[in-house]
Amino acid sequence: MAKPRLATCSLAGCFGCHTSLLDIDEQILELVDLVDLDVSPLDDKKAFDRVVDVGLVEGACGNEDNVRVLHAFRTQCTVLVSVGACAVNGGIPAMRNEFSVRECLETGYLKGPTQDGGGVIPADEELPRLLDRVQPCHEVVKIDYEILGCPPSGDAIWNGVKALLAGKEPGSPYRRLAPG
Repeated sequence: MAKPRLATCSLAGCFGCHTSLLDIDEQILELVDLVDLDVSPLDDKKAFDRVVDVGLVEGACGNEDNVRVLHAFRTQCTVLVSVGACAVNGGIPAMRNEFSVRECLETGYLKGPTQDGGGVIPADEELPRLLDRVQPCHEVVKIDYEILGCPPSGDAIWNGVKALLAGKEPGSPYRRLAPG
């Protein structure tokens, strides 16, 4: 009998959620027994060749490429889970939403403390265009579940994956706070 397939991707973020997934220590051997890893930076497989059972996405959508990758994941994952603060609510990348893209680029490439005044804002067509606003994943595609944290602990991710593979909803070690 075929094992369930698991895919992962990282968008605008720090890759901390993937690092947490690797932090499950010896349980990684159990994960390998439970699932076949599909598209993921962990195995460097870049393209889907079939629909997978569970997809884990970390990071927010900060540029056009992030949106493209997230749409592809949604179409190829039966269940899609936002993992971590960036995917769930924009996290640290969304802090730039207080500024225009132009202001961010000028600060980073022209006026930043490490610039000598001779910088140039990159304009290569190969670079993905930044979005006007960083978006959490649920604002771009339908997300089925969330695993909270920045990053979530390895145990939180591991327990969430195990629950999904058992046909259950993933729990959270954190409570959502009700608005005031």
